[in-house]
Amino acid sequence: MEPILQLDGVGFHYGSPGDGIDPEWILSGLNLRVDPGEYLAVMGPNGSGKSTLAKLMNGLLTPVVGEVRVGGLDPGSDRDLPQIRRKVGMVFQNPDNQIVGTTVKDDVAFGMENLGVPREQMLIRIRQVLARTGLTGLEEASPHHLSGGQKQRLAIAGVIAMQPEVIIFDEATSMLDPSGRREVLEVMGELHRGGTTIIHITHSPREASRAERVLVLAGGEPQWDGPPAELFRERERLADWSLEMPIAAELKERLRRHGMPLREEITGMEELVEELWTLLSKT
Repeated sequence: MEPILQLDGVGFHYGSPGDGIDPEWILSGLNLRVDPGEYLAVMGPNGSGKSTLAKLMNGLLTPVVGEVRVGGLDPGSDRDLPQIRRKVGMVFQNPDNQIVGTTVKDDVAFGMENLGVPREQMLIRIRQVLARTGLTGLEEASPHHLSGGQKQRLAIAGVIAMQPEVIIFDEATSMLDPSGRREVLEVMGELHRGGTTIIHITHSPREASRAERVLVLAGGEPQWDGPPAELFRERERLADWSLEMPIAAELKERLRRHGMPLREEITGMEELVEELWTLLSKT
């Protein structure tokens, strides 16, 4: 299977040799392969290069060294870039920065209009994506009157209406209250179950635990790439990277130390509650 995203020996810094200033590398020595349909979380302290990685993945930036490929296409090629922008959508931290329409319906239509989607097909997609994001009935509402969670779901609707193969969520829940965060995470899970490749850049261990795989960046370099259940057993290394264990993983480890036969791969609260309920119902 050909990876949908592949980075080989990638390094990036801002500036150029002509500036007369030694560059500070934001990323270096990064090798990464993401297969179609994967759910990858990217974690790391501030300044670790997470957002830079996101921009390299969709062609907003090109590497100083190394190679990036998106479905076999080169983001550094003017010929390939339009196709890459169709393949990879991005949802940013602040939904207000992505909202351009005066109504919910117009906002969802904006990206499709730029792609030249026929009007009849556009109307079908608008109905479909608003249903998928829980915004049916708000077609004529002003986006600026929506709640934070609704605004972010609108930003997601505008992206998925363009039918990308990959969606990058760059700290997309960090400005939301718990209710809005839950709404967005549920949409992300539904998209993943539908076959969309998800790249979730987050500070939250709890959110990262939903992924199939976690990449940890620190100092611009990859430090970990593997299943979340294994990562969240590395207490000392997490502290070195200024990351915390999810509450559910912490609680699971304490219960296991007291003899509770819980599965090691549990990282989420829902999984933990279900496992405890199953065990207690047998007693």
